Amino acid sequence: MAISRRILLSGTAAAVAAPALIPSAVFGQDKVIRFTMAQDFTRIYTFVTSEYSQGQRDYFTLVNERGGVNGHRIQADVTDHANDLPRAIEAYERGKREGAVLCDPLSTPVARALVPRALEDKINLVTAFSGRSDAADGTAFPYVLPLSINYWTQAGLIVDHFAKVAGGSLRGKKIVFVHIDTPFGKEPLPILQVLAQRQGFELLPFPYTPPGNDQSAIWPQVRRARPDFVMFWGAGVGQTVAMTEAIRNGLPMDRVSSSVWLSESDMDVVGREAAKGVLKVEPCASGRDPKPIRDILADVIGKGKGAGPEGKVGTAYYNYGVQMAALMVEGVRKAFEKAPNGPVSGAWLNEGLRSITNFTADGMLPPTTVTKEDHQGGGQGRIARWDGAKFVPVTDWFTANQDVVWGEVRKYSDEFRRTGK
Repeated sequence: MAISRRILLSGTAAAVAAPALIPSAVFGQDKVIRFTMAQDFTRIYTFVTSEYSQGQRDYFTLVNERGGVNGHRIQADVTDHANDLPRAIEAYERGKREGAVLCDPLSTPVARALVPRALEDKINLVTAFSGRSDAADGTAFPYVLPLSINYWTQAGLIVDHFAKVAGGSLRGKKIVFVHIDTPFGKEPLPILQVLAQRQGFELLPFPYTPPGNDQSAIWPQVRRARPDFVMFWGAGVGQTVAMTEAIRNGLPMDRVSSSVWLSESDMDVVGREAAKGVLKVEPCASGRDPKPIRDILADVIGKGKGAGPEGKVGTAYYNYGVQMAALMVEGVRKAFEKAPNGPVSGAWLNEGLRSITNFTADGMLPPTTVTKEDHQGGGQGRIARWDGAKFVPVTDWFTANQDVVWGEVRKYSDEFRRTGK
């Protein structure tokens, strides 16, 4: 999917090629809350972003069709930054000029580059499943909000699950970590290194060159290492190539786990039956059973107002987009509770986002509480297994290794305070 121009989404979510807008009279000319959604649709994350963005836009449409929030509609500017920093910064600056109070770039290098600007401008930078993990520390990063489990927490959840599978201990075991050689791919290394030292397992990292089209030299080495467990860490094409190579090299898929970046679309590329057993971290429920997804199907898709193919509704990446849109809207709702008359600004929304309490989006998410200290939202996720047709949870929502995670968070956030890096 390519995006070549700006798309404004107001009351009616639009397909990329043909946006449609609710008449401003429905809400009033000035009752708009603007978000900047410049994301990577064409370079590395491609269909990941496409499905994620579709979920976001459909949820905003659902909200706007029901009257918005306090009579205000959510207006999102969706553009393609192609994971290119100059383009992403240009989109951010345009959003700032036009009054955007939130930016969601869905890219680790872009998010890292935007952190100083967001902090100075007081624009809420949402870094769900991207960016820097130490942004969980809201005291150091007041305007940078992951709003969900960061990469260190995801790694901690996977290690905890591996330990349970191994009978309670990983001592003497080997864990291979295959990752894209970018800041995003390297992000879990600090927590994995600490956990390896504490729990007595051997950590074997194998980086690959982005975007990950060719990993043929790595996976035979992984096989020869005879690992007990494998983590693979990428997005888009890197994920499908990694799974294909893991299967080709005979690795047991029920001992192989991804971060959150694995979806039904990846399985369609690899082969749904071939990938059976592979594990992943879930930040929210997949499928069409969650109430927000059922509402979207009835009130958005059913009325011909969807932002993309109906077949993608309920996929993992689509649901991540709904998850984050729901948290953003809950932040708006909480902001209106605190200051009903605004003014709508980054600081106003920041107060709302940092007072989200026990939010589950009608059971779609684990209970999420965001505070001025904890921007991660509590650190709960779960592990799911691909059964050949869908992702099936194999754990309840849980937290794990948060003492280690927060030790690392504070170490790196303290360094940011000192150096700005």
